[in-house]
Amino acid sequence: MRIEKDQIEAHNELAAVKHKRKFAFMSEEIEGLEGIIEKLIKFQIAIPSWALGTGGTRFGRFSGGGEPGNLEEKIQDIGLLHALNRSSGAISLHIPWDIPTDYDAIKSLASSYDLKFDAMNSNTFQDQADQAYSYKFGSLQHVDKGVRQQAIDHNIEVIRQGVALGSSALTVWLADGSCFPGQLNFRGAFQNTLESLEEIYAALPDEWKIFVEYKAFEPNFYSTTVGDWGQSLLYATKLGPKAYTLVDLGHHLPNANIEQIVSLLLMEGKLGGFHFNDSKYGDDDLTAGSMKPYQLFLIFNELVEGMDAKGMDHATGLGWMIDASHNVKDPLEDLIQSVEAIMLAYTQALLIDRKALLAAQQENDVAKCQEILQDAFRTDARAIVQEARLRTGGAANPIQLFRELKIREKLIGSRGLKTVATGL
Repeated sequence: MRIEKDQIEAHNELAAVKHKRKFAFMSEEIEGLEGIIEKLIKFQIAIPSWALGTGGTRFGRFSGGGEPGNLEEKIQDIGLLHALNRSSGAISLHIPWDIPTDYDAIKSLASSYDLKFDAMNSNTFQDQADQAYSYKFGSLQHVDKGVRQQAIDHNIEVIRQGVALGSSALTVWLADGSCFPGQLNFRGAFQNTLESLEEIYAALPDEWKIFVEYKAFEPNFYSTTVGDWGQSLLYATKLGPKAYTLVDLGHHLPNANIEQIVSLLLMEGKLGGFHFNDSKYGDDDLTAGSMKPYQLFLIFNELVEGMDAKGMDHATGLGWMIDASHNVKDPLEDLIQSVEAIMLAYTQALLIDRKALLAAQQENDVAKCQEILQDAFRTDARAIVQEARLRTGGAANPIQLFRELKIREKLIGSRGLKTVATGL
């Protein structure tokens, strides 16, 4: 299904008076507002193909109705999102969950929804039915060269598929590690992983990047072979200029200072991109901004400051992606909320008085530094984000229109109530 232009326009007309009043107030209060809106219009967040169905835990999965059963239906769902918010103009595929059968047809379908293909994601944390070797004891780190080669070949195949779709990046996340002391030789595992990554790196096209993702724990709980940003940075540095660290907000130990990590990776020119989500206890994969909105804002504070210092384009300088698993919400509603939270945090970071903050920092005026940051964070930026969305043909209130149009009910009507999306 598709959302028609006149449906969005009718919805927006009802919200116009209230929005104009709020935006007029923001226009009077904020200098340089037009420049901020231009940045928001350009800023796009990739939607992962695996986030369009109901997620699960190790205890079970409760699938929702109308879930997409194939790649074509997943593209359709992201097209619905992008029509509503105009900030979800890219899709990030996971292989082998979403292997295209006709690349030209898939590209044409995505283009019809104004979508592009973002980073490709490989999978060596699951055994597939037709593979020769098991990844039970690791993939790129494995003591058996045959297992390592199988994982290398898979990543190279994912690159090939990405080239066919117009992607330009590969994200590698490894479940590799150990569960018990003595199970693994740490240095041997690191060296095996590095040599495997070097073969994958050598297969990258000239314009491509490889993102090395890290995670502190799970599914291995004693050690993880790419366990933190330092290890990822070490791999990326050894691999070369096309290798970068990818930060997933849920892949840290509790209370990690993610904003400081981001700042230093940017300084070193090795921050590649983000997987946005939120967490309370661990890698909860919750809606972005639902638990720690101030942390999300502080991360964007460092991103805006660091990218501006390097002259980087906010929209294209890094890879912006969501990585979430929606256990109890409608996945499309959850993604709408995540995109909105990301756009709000980005907007609030753009509102920070950088000159005043720098002056306060130079004067060691701790209280004033806090006031400057919190003044921006406490600004209700919803009218600004809404204005950017309206100017590009999006809905004034995406989640409200999603419900008014009964989109989930219509997807259930066309796909069925008992459907299970491929992937998680």
